Amino acid sequence: MVELRSAPPHERADAARNRVAVLDAASRLFAAHGVDGVTMDAVAAAAGVGKGTVFRRFGDKAGLAVALLDERERALQEAVLFGPPPLGPGPSGDDGVSPGDRLAAFVDAYLDYALGHMDLLSMSENASPGARYRIGAYRFWHRHVALLLAAAGPGTDADALAHVVVAPLAAEHLRAMVTEVGRDRARAAVRAAATACGAAPPE
Repeated sequence: MVELRSAPPHERADAARNRVAVLDAASRLFAAHGVDGVTMDAVAAAAGVGKGTVFRRFGDKAGLAVALLDERERALQEAVLFGPPPLGPGPSGDDGVSPGDRLAAFVDAYLDYALGHMDLLSMSENASPGARYRIGAYRFWHRHVALLLAAAGPGTDADALAHVVVAPLAAEHLRAMVTEVGRDRARAAVRAAATACGAAPPE
């Protein structure tokens, strides 16, 4: 069973208000000016809090990116675990949808998320060398894909193959593909590669 990331810790009311204000301000500014065009000072001013508050809570823009993505990632994770098929298992967990179809649905849903938040996702994944592979979200996506691959092809090295499936979903890889071949072709290629992995027979 894939585990949903834990809920955020309880906050004091004033800290929670400041957090919401900062994230709302950052979301507006990033949408209007792009991630690179916004400073932490500008976020603090727009949120009506001190610069120190922003730095203490989020560290830097990469920390802001992670926090902004958290809610969106959590919604996708919940759909994977509890939503209707083909992305989720349905209420009974036995919906008759093949693991390959669920894998294709996951890739489609993840691409919607990633292509819609490319700059933030890139900043989060590249905050430091190897950052993408240390965050909980990566482990969640990898585990989900590994379970689907194991169900689709018993006897495959699902754990290793899942890394192959998840690799082209990296933000910088997607950005390079979109620049080179366009969004529609990039989406189709990534989906086709994932579907092929899910359909590959064990050696």
